[in-house]
Parts: sequence; structure tokens; C-alpha cells
Amino acid sequence: MRFMTLIDFLGGAITLAYVIAGVFFLRFWRKTRDRLFLAFALAFLLLAVNGVVVTLLGAADERTGYFYILRIVGFLLILGAIISKNVSSPARSR
Repeated sequence: MRFMTLIDFLGGAITLAYVIAGVFFLRFWRKTRDRLFLAFALAFLLLAVNGVVVTLLGAADERTGYFYILRIVGFLLILGAIISKNVSSPARSR
């Protein structure tokens, strides 16, 4: 039987925070239909999935490295949404 360590506990807390942030941004997307909020929601949910998979497999498993691709995709999704939002918005007059 595997006992829960402090690292597992903190990993679970971080994963829960990712889920809460994802739901938070999903709620704002439902109100505004702004793609930026949808991208943030999907990115945080991808990070949560990554946390669950890595915690379940354990850090010593050699397959764990492949699941960090989810993290890269999440960060690229956020970066792409920010760039898209800044490029598509009209220039403000100063």
C-alpha cells in the first residue's frame, strides 16, 4: 500500500486549484463568449489533467515525461489566446 506523502498532498492541492481556475474562467466565458476566457479555462483544465496523471503514475514512471506535453499545450494555448486578443483588438487612440 502506498502512503500519501506531502508531495502527493501538494500535487493534489495544486490540481484542485487548476480545476477551480478552469471552472472560474469557464463561467466568465459563458457570460461574455470571449475566446480568451475559453482558452484560459481549457488550459487550466489541461494542467489539472496533467497533475492527475502524473500523480497517479508516480514520478518514477518513465511514461510521466510524455504527459508533460499537456503542460506545454496548456501554456501555448494561453500564449496563443493572449497574442490573438492583442492582435485582433483595434488600436486605441492615445
